[in-house]
Amino acid sequence: MRYIVYGAGAIGGSIGARLFIRGQDVVLICRGRHLENIRRDGLDFRTPAESVKLPVPTVGHPSEIQFRGEDIVFLTMKSQDTAAALEDLQAAAGDVPVICAQNGVANENMALRLFSRVYAMLVVVPATYVEPGQVLLHASPVGGVLDAGCYPKGVDALIEQVTAVLTDSGFSARPDPQVMRLKYGKLLMNLANAVQALCGRDSSSEDIIRAARAEAVACYQAAGIDFATPKDIWQRAADVTQGEIEGHPHQGGSSWQSLARGSHSIEVDFLNGEITLLGSLYGIATPYNRMLQRMAKEAAREARPAGSFSVDILMSKARELEGTVEGPTAL
Repeated sequence: MRYIVYGAGAIGGSIGARLFIRGQDVVLICRGRHLENIRRDGLDFRTPAESVKLPVPTVGHPSEIQFRGEDIVFLTMKSQDTAAALEDLQAAAGDVPVICAQNGVANENMALRLFSRVYAMLVVVPATYVEPGQVLLHASPVGGVLDAGCYPKGVDALIEQVTAVLTDSGFSARPDPQVMRLKYGKLLMNLANAVQALCGRDSSSEDIIRAARAEAVACYQAAGIDFATPKDIWQRAADVTQGEIEGHPHQGGSSWQSLARGSHSIEVDFLNGEITLLGSLYGIATPYNRMLQRMAKEAAREARPAGSFSVDILMSKARELEGTVEGPTAL
């Protein structure tokens, strides 16, 4: 079995590194200076317990890989890049098993349009990718939680084998026939990503986070979506102990990292934007998620540094949108 990790940033780089260290056959796909540095020097992979340079085979595009019958692809790019990546993957590989090791809940549907074997994966992995060529995994010995199942539900022999290999490689990974319940729970947690990216670690932002999550729960209930709670997710990840990596404090999550890298793209349309979509479909007002979606995209477009906005500004923008009626009830 060979593991193709498509998107070797924080999550993909951590998965690929741990599999490679354990002796698994791994190929990374990434781009730009990240690709150049890994090809030249190896993947600089650091955890609280180790610092290694790994000569993982790395390419810039799926077309550079001679795909084989036993290949499995981890999708680990940001959700806004998934659709284009899937087209390139299908053209190069045909119908391969695809595991969506991504935040949000939209990637699996995108993949299922093109591939017959699609798997959903809960990702609770405290990792950082800011410097090209370097991936930091801030947990040891258990690097994170990677539960997975068939999409939309069920388990099969392949995902049982994959989760066993991931567990052997230093993660906690279980096959779960209702994994989308966990992913909707993780989405509730990820609604705070935009707040952290915009305001930094300002404790006064908790009111915004609570409001955004309350909107999401109302949307889930209106749509009849089963979901885990953030408490459920944290209990599942109880064995994941974060530690210090010398010289590299864990400063922020994936959206914070996007702004810190100066990226003009951010994942918010598939996090807070998932809630605004549900709000529009089911007539639930979502002013806090709508505000966070707009403000985070503005920050990315304008290359604003992470933490550029005050909580007061965000609250003011949300209040401007309060009272907005969305979806069918607006007709």
